[in-house]
Amino acid sequence: QVQLVESGGGSVQAGRSLRLSCAVSKLTYNNYCLGWFRQAPGKEREGVAVIDINGRTSYTDSVKGRFTISQDNGKNALYLQMNSLKPEDTAMYYCALWPGCNLLPFLPMYGGRWDQRKYQSWGQGTQVTVSD
Repeated sequence: QVQLVESGGGSVQAGRSLRLSCAVSKLTYNNYCLGWFRQAPGKEREGVAVIDINGRTSYTDSVKGRFTISQDNGKNALYLQMNSLKPEDTAMYYCALWPGCNLLPFLPMYGGRWDQRKYQSWGQGTQVTVSD
């Protein structure tokens, strides 16, 4: 069973930055996607950013140009650099693993990159709060 542990959340003012980290216990797959999802109070959990083993990335529209997802394969670590934070970014942030995933745009699975049912392992979450 793969374990994921998020860290780096906190409370910041709008316009500031935070960097989230996710430690992954093992990544022994030929293909996989690691994603960041978030859930704001009273709202459904949504996909934020995803990266595959080859470094291909995808972002939800609301964070494009502000957030950057990256990974350190040698350390089995996933990151989310969040700049120009807005109050609407306030949420619990989760990292998740989809074994076998590949983000080549012509593959059918690319369209399912935000489908949370495909992500088999999840962390416990880290809270991000952005104030005006």
